Amino acid sequence: MIKKLLPLLLAIVALSLVGLSLGATDVPHMWRYIFHPFLEPQTSAHQIIWQIRAPRVVAALLVGAALGITGSMAQSSTNNPLADPAILGTSAGASLGVLIGVVTNVVTVGSVGAVLCAAIGALAATLLTFSLARSALQLITIGIGVSAILNAIVGLTISAINRPEARSISFWSFGSLALVTPENLMIFAPILIIGSICAWKVAPRLDLLSLGDASVRHIGFNAQRIRLISFAILATLVAASVSTVGSIAFLALAAPHIARFIYGPRNRTLVVYSAAVGAIILLLADTASRALIPPMELPIGLLTSLIGAPILILTLKRSGDVWR
Repeated sequence: MIKKLLPLLLAIVALSLVGLSLGATDVPHMWRYIFHPFLEPQTSAHQIIWQIRAPRVVAALLVGAALGITGSMAQSSTNNPLADPAILGTSAGASLGVLIGVVTNVVTVGSVGAVLCAAIGALAATLLTFSLARSALQLITIGIGVSAILNAIVGLTISAINRPEARSISFWSFGSLALVTPENLMIFAPILIIGSICAWKVAPRLDLLSLGDASVRHIGFNAQRIRLISFAILATLVAASVSTVGSIAFLALAAPHIARFIYGPRNRTLVVYSAAVGAIILLLADTASRALIPPMELPIGLLTSLIGAPILILTLKRSGDVWR
C-alpha cells in the first residue's frame, strides 16, 4: 500500500508548494520564504505566505481528506454508488444544526459547540433519510428531498433574520476557505484524526455489508449497528467540515469512485486512498479559485465539480460497466 500511496503523497507535497506560491498578490523572493518559514516573520511577504495562504492549504488538505472518507463510508454503508453526504441530507442537516445554534446564541461560528450542533443535525438528517428509504433508489430520491427541505429552511431563515452572524453562514452554500483561521484548524485536525482512525477500524465491517443484511446476520454481525456506527463517524466528519468551510459540492461523491477504480474496492484501503484523492482535488480547486482571476475568488464548490466531474466520468467510462 505504501508504494501505491507514495505518488499521491508526492502530488500533495507538490500541490501544496504551488498553493503557497499562487495568490492574488505577487510575493518577492517567494521561494526563499516558502523554504525558510521562520525567516523575517514581520515582513509582509512572510505574513502573506504563512498567515494567509498556508492555513488555506492546510484546510484544503484536511477538509478534502475528511470529505473523501465520508463519501467512501456513505457509499459502502448504504451499498449505493450514488450516496454522498450532500445527497443523503447530511450536509444540509449540519448547516441547519449550526444555524440553529448561532440563532439561539448557543454557539459561535467555528467553535467546538458549532461542530457539536452540526454533528447533531447531520446525524439526525442522515438517519431520517435512511429510515424513510426502502430501496437504493428511494435512498437517493428521499435524500434529495430531505436536502432540499433543509436547505430551503436554512435559506429562508438567513433571509428573514437581520443578524450579521447568521447571514455570514450564507457563504456555506458554495463553500469557502477564505475565512479559515489557525484556530479553526486546531479544532478540526483532532476531529479528523479521531474520525479517520474510527473509519479505518470499522472499514472491514463495511466490506461485509456488500454481502447483504441476511448474510451479515448469518456470520454473527448486526448490519444496522454497523451502519449506525458509520453514520455517526460520517456525521461527525461532515459536521466538522461544514462548520469550518461550508458545503463543498461533489467531492465526496467523486473521490471514492476515483480511488476505488485505481486502488480497488476493499474498504480499509479505500478510506486511505479516498482521503488522499479528496485532499488533492480540494487543494487543486482552492488554488485555482485564488489564482485564475485575481484578485477575485471563484466559488470553490463550482471548481470541485469542474475538476472532479470529468475525472469521475472518465473513470467510470474506463471501468467497462454496460447497460443490462
